[in-house]
Amino acid sequence: MSTFADQLSEPDSLRPRPSTPQGRLEELVLESAILAGNPLGDPTRRAHPVYLPAGYEQARQRYPVLYCLAAYTNAGPGQVAWRNHGENLPERLDRLIASGAMPPVIVVFPDCYTSLGGNQYVNSPALGNYADFLLEELVPAVDARYRTLAGSASRGVFGKSSGGFGALHLVTSHPGHFAVAASHAGDCGFDRVYLRDFPLCCDVLARYERDLTAFVKSFWRKQRPGHADFHALMTLCLAASYSPQPGAELNLVLPFDLETCALDLEVWARWLAFDPLCRIDEAAAALKELSGLWIDAGNRDQYFIHYGTRELHARLDAAGIRHHFEEFDGSHSGIDWRYDHSLPWLASRLELAGA
Repeated sequence: MSTFADQLSEPDSLRPRPSTPQGRLEELVLESAILAGNPLGDPTRRAHPVYLPAGYEQARQRYPVLYCLAAYTNAGPGQVAWRNHGENLPERLDRLIASGAMPPVIVVFPDCYTSLGGNQYVNSPALGNYADFLLEELVPAVDARYRTLAGSASRGVFGKSSGGFGALHLVTSHPGHFAVAASHAGDCGFDRVYLRDFPLCCDVLARYERDLTAFVKSFWRKQRPGHADFHALMTLCLAASYSPQPGAELNLVLPFDLETCALDLEVWARWLAFDPLCRIDEAAAALKELSGLWIDAGNRDQYFIHYGTRELHARLDAAGIRHHFEEFDGSHSGIDWRYDHSLPWLASRLELAGA
């Protein structure tokens, strides 16, 4: 006689439940010394979800590790939360592993959220040294607590949007920690992605007499912040990441004049220095050492990231850097399905020695 749970997983049930072996989520609670005293006063003690594949408790093997960087507005805990429709990432991993599409892996979902609404995973005196936190504190803590294959040849990083940018930033600016990386619609081609938000940000900040701190405080106290509010906050987060200026308001400087919205070319140049398009020559040797580099974007991306990604693909080709590029039919939203393609590809390029 079948149980209720069995019935739910049957093909004729209205809403089937996963029938594959399920992995387990743990929280790795870590107190960060690197983030201590960060200028936004954000928490230094955080719980980072860690996905352990089915059978982890019974097995003695060691596993490769993937780090999943969240998009702007999200963080590790949000990536593993219950979903009313479709799969969350742990459920997707269960299915991919059970089907044989990819080997069992440990996946870490860092919590790098900030009071400016997200993270670009760079070191910044305006936000905190989040790249160093990931590489010097979180990675060693994961290797110490779990049965990982601790070498960089068995470690990868991936994400979408800001998380995709973060993956590219870490492998270009901090080489030697990851063997594979995937960027899904990661920020790229800054001149096509960010400039259109600058007038909008000026308009929003004008309502607060151009007081950046007053705007941020108001944002977090609003019951219904609007589209323009989110984009203004994101612009501040980007400035804190790309053009920090200790001692200025919020320790950042914007790349445009708040009165005229005229572009400040000197500050804008600081932003462009982070654009993946501008990192290729300097990071070519490191990128050529990767076992796998995946980039993709939708052909209807509402932030126009597909244009920069196309150029990134062309420049990588011109530099002789092996990579996998796809432009899929879709926008910037609802693209978790792309992990069905990239994660097995990444995992197949990790060393499984000792597994």
